[in-house]
Amino acid sequence: MRITMKQEEQIIRTEYSELMQKSYIDYAMSVIISRALPDIRDGLKPVQRRTLYDMYELGIRYDKPYRKSARIVGDTMGKYHPHGDSSIYGALVVLAQDFKMGQTLVDGHGNFGSIEGDGAAAMRYTEARLQKLTQEAFLADLDKDVVDFVPNFDETEKEPEVLPVKVPNLLINGAEGIAVGMTTSIPTHNFGEVIDGVIAYMKNPDINTEQMMQYIPGPDFPTGGVIANKDELTAIYSTGVGKIKIRGKVEVEQVKGGKERLVITEIPYTMIGANIGKFLNDVYSLVETKKTNDIVDITNQSSKEGIRIVIELRKGADAANLENLLYKKTKLEDTFGVNMLAVVDGRPETMGIVPIIRHHVNFQYELAKRKYTTLLAKELEKKEVQEGLIHACDVIDLIIEILRGSANVKMARACLTEGIIEGIAFKSAQSQKDAQSLRFTERQADAILEMRLYKLIGLEIEALMKEHEKTLANIAEYNEILSNRAAMAKVIIRELEAYKKEYGRPRRTVIDNLKEAVVEEKKIEEMDVVFLMDRFGYAKTIDVAAYERNREAADAENRYVLTCKNTDKICIFTNKGQMHLLKVLDLPFGKFRDKGTPIDNLSNYNSSEENFVYITNLGAICNHRLIFGTKTAMLKIVDGSEFDVAKRTTAATKLTDGDEVLFVHPVAGNETIVMQSERDFFLRIAVDTIPEKKKGAVGVRGMRLADGDALTAIHLLGEGESAQTEVKGKPVMLNRLHVAGRDTKGTKK
Repeated sequence: MRITMKQEEQIIRTEYSELMQKSYIDYAMSVIISRALPDIRDGLKPVQRRTLYDMYELGIRYDKPYRKSARIVGDTMGKYHPHGDSSIYGALVVLAQDFKMGQTLVDGHGNFGSIEGDGAAAMRYTEARLQKLTQEAFLADLDKDVVDFVPNFDETEKEPEVLPVKVPNLLINGAEGIAVGMTTSIPTHNFGEVIDGVIAYMKNPDINTEQMMQYIPGPDFPTGGVIANKDELTAIYSTGVGKIKIRGKVEVEQVKGGKERLVITEIPYTMIGANIGKFLNDVYSLVETKKTNDIVDITNQSSKEGIRIVIELRKGADAANLENLLYKKTKLEDTFGVNMLAVVDGRPETMGIVPIIRHHVNFQYELAKRKYTTLLAKELEKKEVQEGLIHACDVIDLIIEILRGSANVKMARACLTEGIIEGIAFKSAQSQKDAQSLRFTERQADAILEMRLYKLIGLEIEALMKEHEKTLANIAEYNEILSNRAAMAKVIIRELEAYKKEYGRPRRTVIDNLKEAVVEEKKIEEMDVVFLMDRFGYAKTIDVAAYERNREAADAENRYVLTCKNTDKICIFTNKGQMHLLKVLDLPFGKFRDKGTPIDNLSNYNSSEENFVYITNLGAICNHRLIFGTKTAMLKIVDGSEFDVAKRTTAATKLTDGDEVLFVHPVAGNETIVMQSERDFFLRIAVDTIPEKKKGAVGVRGMRLADGDALTAIHLLGEGESAQTEVKGKPVMLNRLHVAGRDTKGTKK
């Protein structure tokens, strides 16, 4: 009889906050180290490194045919990067985009997106292969044990911990990444300049930032443009943090009729993508809001040949002032936030340009040491074999006699390596004596046993001797490199100069100190206008004379009609207790029959959530007081100057849950108000019994309402003014109601 005992469950009690803290820290470090930030040594994020290594493993070389991107993405995801195909393909696309990379690392074939923000085609349509630079400077020495290999995510494959990159890729191609609690933003630099900077550091490790900037004067963006704050670059490159001001390149072209046009031929690096479309919209807005009257038309004529955005100007326009306006009001001048953050020895660190190059150079020495150690070991093996074969050629008759007299390979190998002659038949005693003195190494014995007879030809022996001399020369060279740091530096510098010669290109971005863009804004001539808003919320302003000519129609067709200054602001009070400000200049000014623009588009007012309660111009209320009344009969008076604010939206009053603003109006203090409830209760009180409060206050109760009752209307009566309303078909004369005390029930009608 077999008895099985159930294992007791073990419950581990732990503090929830401690567990969450540990889990979040683990997650954050995983994002920082394994996804978002580049390594200081090769300047690559893990997804980029794995994609390039997978292409190398698949044999997609620069001189081989292109392969489908879907194949690369699938293989990378299955072997090395289990984070989804979109991140892998996104990285592959960026590596092939010459408008984002200082030096593209992937040669893309097909639609890989455009500078104007068009996305790449699906991975099943595009093809890719490695660039020659990538193959030569990023992946060339992987077979020489120059970097450590680590298990992949499921420990079925090995992947390089870092690629043996021979150029400072972190500076050449820059980096952008958002991790948890930190970001990296490193601009691209000119390939040849960075190489010069590395060589300068290798020759003088004590070089400072200012000296380094003689070789690397600043970023070199693939989109060109102009860096406008040259004097600030030294501080940015010293600390690794700062803001670079970049401008597009604008040219003035003369056209027929004495007119001019502005042509943008280079854009700021930050404008690539959707920001080009935003720039065009911003220019349209400048025209619509009358910030400028000089622009006649704007067209985007950009193509594969480059950027060309043409702005046609009216005759006599001030091109220089308009150019400054574009710098001031659009993305044609922008800032690139620099934060040179990278993973150093497993932890994120912000560095200046000299420390970045120092880490790169140290990495190059490490790569060279491991490379030449591996090459030396191989040459020593070759030397051992070659010396064995040369000696074997000298005693070839004896070796043939040993081989013919041996019963098996084991017996022959024992004789060659240890001089053991037992069981071997020799032709003479001298041969037997000579065989006993043989002491070949195991590797030499294997080479001798595998040697083919044609190697005994005289020319072959001569070739063997020459090869041996070359091997000895290589060993001497590798020993010199490994034992002499100056010799190693010379080799590294020679390689770098070769890369610069083949892949260097002229600088694209101009670096200068430019003055702040100053716009001479034309002074607005103050004038009286009439604000009109129809029942659909469409608003406009017209000339006073136009209103006078069409007064009857304007008053009949519009819900609100106000006379104000064109420099004034319109105040929109809503039932939600908000006040929205709208500049009169933002309203379209035109003819009486023009349609106008919806208030929703010009202010923060939302017609689907709010209703108008009162609309006036700011100038009309600044020196007056406003009375506020709500559905729950809360009343207060507020000084109008409190609404002279800069914010586009501000809380005009404080409301309790479920309450709404019912009434807003200027008062002098000698009026009375009549409150009318849903259950037909009326209460008339003097305005001077209502206290003045701040706009952030709730107010006081004006009428005591029964449960479930609420105000439907509030009427303001001036001194001696008569007014009436209707209740159940009967007229109620409001001015005949008895003036009672505040916070009473009122009279039922």
